[in-house]
Amino acid sequence: MARLHALTGDKIASWPLPEDPRAAGQARRHVREQLRAWGLEDLTPTTELLASELVGNVVRHAKGPVSLRLLHGAELICEVFDGSLTMPRIRRATDTDEGGRGLQLVTALTQRWGTRYTPTGKCIWTEQSLNTSGARPELPDAALEFMFPDAADLTGDLDSLPFGDDN
Repeated sequence: MARLHALTGDKIASWPLPEDPRAAGQARRHVREQLRAWGLEDLTPTTELLASELVGNVVRHAKGPVSLRLLHGAELICEVFDGSLTMPRIRRATDTDEGGRGLQLVTALTQRWGTRYTPTGKCIWTEQSLNTSGARPELPDAALEFMFPDAADLTGDLDSLPFGDDN
């Protein structure tokens, strides 16, 4: 579990999200705006992707209410809350599976991640280093190609990807 020290209100941001596909786009927008306000723009692409993946999983596999929270402490913590007690599990997707790689991606892009039960369901959290010296090394192109065989045309703009949300 992520260890939280007392954070001041300006280091915590949270938002309720709809229980439909629009939630992923809204989560990306909230992440983008908050990280800009905190001066953490370098973490925006990765954090947008993490939040989008976790929120998308909640919309597809869990139940609401859904919310997103960012905590800016010694690390950046991204938390997604839902009303389900079912814990996510890493799957080994085959070459022809259209899904099943999300938690592999979360593992690759974070220092660590985990889940915890809450009084109303569960929280899935990720932790990212605020400095590059503690960050995970970049994934080799072969690893990314293995996890996402159709991502060769990705321009880096996550909002251009077809997540099934309207933003």
